[in-house]
Amino acid sequence: MKVERFNPNKDYGTPARLSEKLVTLEIDGIEISVPEGTSVMRAAALVDINIPKLCATDNLESFGSCRLCAVQIEGRRGYPASCTTTVDAGMKVTTQNKKLADLRRNIMELYISDHPLDCLTCPANGNCELQDMAGAVGLRDVRYGYAGENHLQSEKDHSNPYFDFDPSKCIVCSRCVRACEEVQGTFALTIDGRGFASVVSPSQHNDFMDSECVSCGACVQACPTSTLMEKNIVEMGQPEHSIVTTCAYCGVGCSFKAEMKGNQVVRMVPYKGGDANHGHSCVKGRFAFGYATHQDRLKTPMIRNNINEPWQEASWEKAIQFAADKLKGLQQKYGRNSIGGITSSRCTNEETYLVQKMIRAAFGNNNTDTCARVCHSPTGYGLKATLGESAGTQDFDSVMKSDVIMVLGANPTDAHPVFGSMMRRRLREGAQLIVADPRHIDLLKTPHLKSAIHLPIKPGSNVALINSLAHVVITEGLEDHAFIESRCDMKTYDKWREFIRDERHSPESVEAITGVSAEKVRQAARSFAQGNNSAIYYGLGVTEHSQGSTMVIGIANLAMATGNLGREGVGVNPLRGQNNVQGSCDMGSFPHELPGYQHISDDAPRAHFEAAWGVSLDKEPGLRISNMFDAAIAGEFKGLYVQGEDIAQSDPDTQHVEKALRSLECLIVQDLFLNETAKFAHVLLPGSSFLEKDGTFTNAERRINRVRKVIPPLAGKEDWQITMDLAKAFGYPMQYNHPSEIMDEIAQLTPTFTGVSFRLLDKLGSIQWPCNNDHPTGTPTMHVDDFPIGKGRFIVTEYIATEERTNSRFPLLLTTGRILSQYNVGAQTRRTENQLWHKEDRLDIHPHDAEVRGIKEGDWVGISSRAGQTVLRACLTEKVLPGVVYTTFHHPGSGANVITTDNSDWATNCPEYKVTAVQIERVTQPSEWQKNFETFKAFQLQLLKTQNDLTSPTDLTTS
Repeated sequence: MKVERFNPNKDYGTPARLSEKLVTLEIDGIEISVPEGTSVMRAAALVDINIPKLCATDNLESFGSCRLCAVQIEGRRGYPASCTTTVDAGMKVTTQNKKLADLRRNIMELYISDHPLDCLTCPANGNCELQDMAGAVGLRDVRYGYAGENHLQSEKDHSNPYFDFDPSKCIVCSRCVRACEEVQGTFALTIDGRGFASVVSPSQHNDFMDSECVSCGACVQACPTSTLMEKNIVEMGQPEHSIVTTCAYCGVGCSFKAEMKGNQVVRMVPYKGGDANHGHSCVKGRFAFGYATHQDRLKTPMIRNNINEPWQEASWEKAIQFAADKLKGLQQKYGRNSIGGITSSRCTNEETYLVQKMIRAAFGNNNTDTCARVCHSPTGYGLKATLGESAGTQDFDSVMKSDVIMVLGANPTDAHPVFGSMMRRRLREGAQLIVADPRHIDLLKTPHLKSAIHLPIKPGSNVALINSLAHVVITEGLEDHAFIESRCDMKTYDKWREFIRDERHSPESVEAITGVSAEKVRQAARSFAQGNNSAIYYGLGVTEHSQGSTMVIGIANLAMATGNLGREGVGVNPLRGQNNVQGSCDMGSFPHELPGYQHISDDAPRAHFEAAWGVSLDKEPGLRISNMFDAAIAGEFKGLYVQGEDIAQSDPDTQHVEKALRSLECLIVQDLFLNETAKFAHVLLPGSSFLEKDGTFTNAERRINRVRKVIPPLAGKEDWQITMDLAKAFGYPMQYNHPSEIMDEIAQLTPTFTGVSFRLLDKLGSIQWPCNNDHPTGTPTMHVDDFPIGKGRFIVTEYIATEERTNSRFPLLLTTGRILSQYNVGAQTRRTENQLWHKEDRLDIHPHDAEVRGIKEGDWVGISSRAGQTVLRACLTEKVLPGVVYTTFHHPGSGANVITTDNSDWATNCPEYKVTAVQIERVTQPSEWQKNFETFKAFQLQLLKTQNDLTSPTDLTTS
């Protein structure tokens, strides 16, 4: 028999560096041809010969420690491990005979002799590789008792909230250690001691909770025994079935198997077939799913006529009709444009699409916006203007072919941890790292990092930095002339080149602005321009500035000038914050664009939508979020429907936002929890989590992933059904039986989604748009041959200093960001055990700035800005520069946005979260704002308790 096939997705043991050359060998008399570099174990699996193994797994490098996979090879001495032995031409391999069977039984006998005899009560029962292999080698009796030295009394470690560590069951196969190193890149686990004394140790003999472990779950996933075991499995037992779905946290879009017992989720296991995560995960996606069934979940609609009245529980029908009547009454009184809505970047594409459709077709205006306004709207503007498409250019796997990786205003290991792990892997392989950030981010501490340049930039000076990098490229002749001449508009290039050559953009000239030495800037520019494949990854530290759009344009300029577009390993890559930020933009959530970024004023696409929706559409763009707030305060905007966003916590200048919300006569909040925005609501509609719905999310690499319903919606309705009911009550019926029908309509109306359907997604697993006749299975790499606008356009990027500047009253600059264990405003993660890692937001202060103010670690610190005041505890660290302070915004009580100002990007109104001039001083108590917040928090708890105890409709008072 001869086989000439190779499936890289099948578990054949350890992956190898494979070539295109085929090697023919014989295994148990079967002839097979496989790529050179294939392990004997993988080759055997191709012909359905399964060699026993314990230390080998399909996502780790070969190790050969367990010796269970030993084979005989004609002409070779001994019994080599098949996982570490690569094939040779003419090799003859024997995988089964009496000598091998005896050897394997003896090996297993030694393992079992130092293993607890609790198989019947072990939580891994039925899912333990040690048990499986004992059966596979025919082990029935153990000759060696427990009289000798053993590890059976080893102390268990229960410190981690999600999994236990039982050393008595450890076989020291090193799979957990290797997973921590190779997959996660944290190097938190080691094998301590030698020989019989060898043990797995987190960090330096710490327990898991106090070690460097980031609880990604890679070690738990790799463990072949119950040494590392989820607490849920211990409590609930092994799951009985699973459903593949997509994580609802960050923009990486990891695929998971929700493993179930009936309608209970036992665990979320990263799915190896997931094209974004390849079987890896982070602490949020892997373990922090308990919020979906948390007792705080809203389960019953509630209504009230004004925010000073008590809440009244209502049926779905009554609440929907109440909301529709309120909105219609406002339009009759104040005009068609007096109401609008905000879509959610946490909801599915289908649900977001329906909200903007309802606003345009039922409300009759374009007053629709999304939270992407306050994070990545400059990405859409800047990339559309230069490259012709409002999205990143690559897939995540592209980074594995990058020689130089430039990270601007992003912290991938905290905010996008699974992709951060992939990036770390490439850096360990030798790629050069360039980081521009006012903080010393963890990526710079990557173990075995070969080369790194840190550009510690002052907040607010991004454009000056990108101009100086481009200046070096042009003045030193490092541009890619061939790419520019063939792919770019020469008229715009010549204008930009003349601008960028000006000496005022030189690293020496801008050094005082950026705070980065000219020498470092020149070194970074040369490295980026001279790398074979250089890629740019950026985050909110680029977009959330008054010149956010200008900076995105500057990034695109640099990529075009150096020819780093249109192939793997390069590109301009925005790292999206929430799970469906890309999708909410794609689905037409902005007031000036229909789905697919088709401008509302363009007659042809508008006519297409009018024909499909059966209405006439307003061709004038509607109000942005900030415009809605201003119009509400002015008395011109009266009704707002908010789908899955907590704008009172997440938007800047909290006091301004709250004033706007108080001015509304009808605020409808549709969410999982009673959030900060709900204080000002007239209607509360319980939302549904990602586990309770069908649909799709689109991640940061334009990858459309299926979301599949795992449990029934706790409140009885999925979000798309709520919007459909509201539109019907408003007088515009929308009838869909399943979200797949909504996607079919999206495909009909959106050129980049023409080929997308649930059927194709189920067949392919995922699709990166554009997916159409030209790209029937999607587009991993954009702009390979040309740009949607024909030629790439260079645009002049003049640096204009932000209005938010330091002075004697406010001498420090505050910037904000995220932490690994928490997510966004914390509504989800704060209702899980992730809370144990980050119980409060703290203010990072450089020790020098703290010393001159008499501030010590843990002190209460008052932070004052031009917008407001709040109080946080101090954390002294050299991660921040002198003159810069930093905080996260995951806890509503921190009031981070009480002090951020209303400054925003010139083109998109994206708030300038990253630059706030502040003063700090030691204080003894929280601020007045926080005292008011604590009062409301107590009310929230009472309201939820009352709702959970209700057996019949009643009033829920706010007093």
